Amino acid sequence: MTPANGIPQTPAEQTPAELPLAGIRILDLSRALSGPMCSSILADLGAEVVKVEGTPAGDSTRHWPPFEGDRSLYYLSANRNKRSIALDLRAPESRVILRRLAERADVLLENFRPGTLARMGLDPAELQQSLPDLIIASITGFGDRGPLRDAAGLDQVAQGVSGLMSVTGAGEHTPMRVGVPIADMTTGLYAAVGITAAIADRARTGNVHRVSTSLLEATTSLMTFQAQRYLSLGEVAHAQGNDHPLIAAYGAFQAADLQLNVATGTHAHWISLCRILGAPELTERPEYATPPNRSANRAALAAELNLLFAAKPAADWVAELRAAGIPCGPIYAMDGVFEDEQVKVLGLVEEVPGPDGAVDRLMRGPLWIDGEPTHIRRHPPRMGEHSREVLTELAYEPETIDDLVSRGVVRDPLHREGAAR
Repeated sequence: MTPANGIPQTPAEQTPAELPLAGIRILDLSRALSGPMCSSILADLGAEVVKVEGTPAGDSTRHWPPFEGDRSLYYLSANRNKRSIALDLRAPESRVILRRLAERADVLLENFRPGTLARMGLDPAELQQSLPDLIIASITGFGDRGPLRDAAGLDQVAQGVSGLMSVTGAGEHTPMRVGVPIADMTTGLYAAVGITAAIADRARTGNVHRVSTSLLEATTSLMTFQAQRYLSLGEVAHAQGNDHPLIAAYGAFQAADLQLNVATGTHAHWISLCRILGAPELTERPEYATPPNRSANRAALAAELNLLFAAKPAADWVAELRAAGIPCGPIYAMDGVFEDEQVKVLGLVEEVPGPDGAVDRLMRGPLWIDGEPTHIRRHPPRMGEHSREVLTELAYEPETIDDLVSRGVVRDPLHREGAAR
């Protein structure tokens, strides 16, 4: 619930039955970030996600920094609202378990190289015949055809081959990668859209689709107008730093204390900006009189505007510019982000009890449903935290589960911890 001050501090008691994907079961065989990002979004929307991890290491992100103690914060950031079962994927018994999980799933999600699923006993062609209602969703590096079909793809590689790095940075600091794994995250988002569309069409018509996307396709799609600029005009875009590549004044400017973003997207915005800065005469100068002229003379314009912005702190300018309807905002480091009042009011951070009893501050997903944010209902699981629970749902007897755990086919962290004690 939201308290009187409007700042949610803890998750509401929102049941999955109230969410759009209630009752949908996702068998998540993915790892790293693109697939887990996709399944987190589906879980936010109410889907039941069973995350399968291979022993002994589990999801590769469990071993990626930064760490808090022995916990990967990278892993924590992308695995909310899921359950985890951990299997020795080389064991024949694990193939049986995977098959049973597939039989009760609505969606199988994977981001292996082509052919890996078949080697695990889950050949997609066979599954489509034997489990005709199962939606299979695949994420690859470079697509499921072509000369790079079997090549490994990672986020930074995709940022490079898509052209994204070529328009990021400035001067000698380009090409430059985006500061977060944007290729992985975008691919996960697109995969989630494709899966929800397939679920909707299966309910509407009974048709079952296979969904796929790739880091290359998803990241290239981000190039939008820069891609169209090349396709239509043959113009190859170059990095513009913090300036908009085509519009001025539109970018980062230096106030008395820190930088702020200002986006004069219309001529009316430009006139208002000059008035607020106390320099209305800039609108009459021929070199700044029209949008094309301002773009052609962007360097000189930026220098003049920075001199004017230096008269006040960024917060003062932001207040005046927003009052005039000009899009703008401070440029925060992460500490500034989570101190911002708007971020607090939106409740982007939730306090979630973990398996060890400690409370973690985690970021929820960005969606709202019926006026409520999609809360974190489950803490990101320990590897194999729900192995016994999931196997019990698959009708395995307790004695059989004990045997699988004792032989290392299944990992149960409670059993391991008990044995250690």
